[in-house]
Amino acid sequence: MPPAPNILDQGCPAQQALATIADKWAAIIVYALASGTKRFGELQRSIGGVSQKMLTQTLRNLERDGLVERTVFPVVPPRVEYRLTPLGNTLREPLSALCHWAEQHMGEVQAARARYAQHEPVETEAEAAQSAPIHGESPMNRPRGR
Repeated sequence: MPPAPNILDQGCPAQQALATIADKWAAIIVYALASGTKRFGELQRSIGGVSQKMLTQTLRNLERDGLVERTVFPVVPPRVEYRLTPLGNTLREPLSALCHWAEQHMGEVQAARARYAQHEPVETEAEAAQSAPIHGESPMNRPRGR
């Protein structure tokens, strides 16, 4: 029996799946499609700030991963609709929870960012050790990046 997937293991296929859905536009597109089937233009209008290129690329990735279904109708001009697949629908609840969290806590995140921007971040012990001079080496002639 193969070992259970562990998302923390390098190369675990679950990391690739998470990378797809953790993408900003992918999460927003799935969230937008959770309310039902949409045409490309309708989807683009409903998502502020997404470019046509990014929407197309992200929809292709979601279709590739089995989360979104693309239906082309043989009419002139072509009509294309997108909807969540059964697999994509399994993301509705967790993504809805994340989106609601972001909406509820955006003020706190913005405040934290403002506080962070007002001061220099404190160096961790590991960062300090990396920047400490090596015995006999002057900080002035040390190679950059150390």
